[in-house]
Amino acid sequence: MQYDFLTATILLILIVDPLGNIPIFINALRNVAAERRGWVVLREVGIAFMTLLIFLLLGEHFLRLMHLTDISLQLAGGIILFLIALRMVFPAADDRMNLEVVGEPLIVPLAIPALAGPSAMATVMLLSSQGPGQTIEWIGALTVTMVACAFVLILAERIQRLMGPRTVIALERLMGLVLIAISVEMILAGMRSFIRQL
Repeated sequence: MQYDFLTATILLILIVDPLGNIPIFINALRNVAAERRGWVVLREVGIAFMTLLIFLLLGEHFLRLMHLTDISLQLAGGIILFLIALRMVFPAADDRMNLEVVGEPLIVPLAIPALAGPSAMATVMLLSSQGPGQTIEWIGALTVTMVACAFVLILAERIQRLMGPRTVIALERLMGLVLIAISVEMILAGMRSFIRQL
């Protein structure tokens, strides 16, 4: 599957899942003063952005260093994405939404893994390896994704009040369904590439 700025942006937004992260952020920031919550969200989004940017810029070199191919990354990324998307559609009873955070969260669990999780890291590495000449597009897509995340998560409580928890959950499951289809396509594309090189 070939990506451009628009498709990469949509893919990253689906994977980072700002709507699905609303309950996690609300729960994690419960003990943080209301006037600090916006700054904490911006800081965590910034940390997630820098983490994914490092994986984006150094991902191709890391793959070469470890003697990994695009095909193995595509298959592994597709499998990880499939498992995470499956959990979005069928959340476990002890889901990460119930995570208790003492004091002000820093890096874990909001920046990593809520925003910059394994599937997001694998995806930016896949983008950089498949389109090394499109780095500016990938950085742009990542920037738009993180700006959208910051906007949604700063307004998390208002959005949840406006839409209601059930609507947020329904939208997350819909995005999970789309991600399952994308992950299957990634796995099939990796398998086709593997068969062609035999």
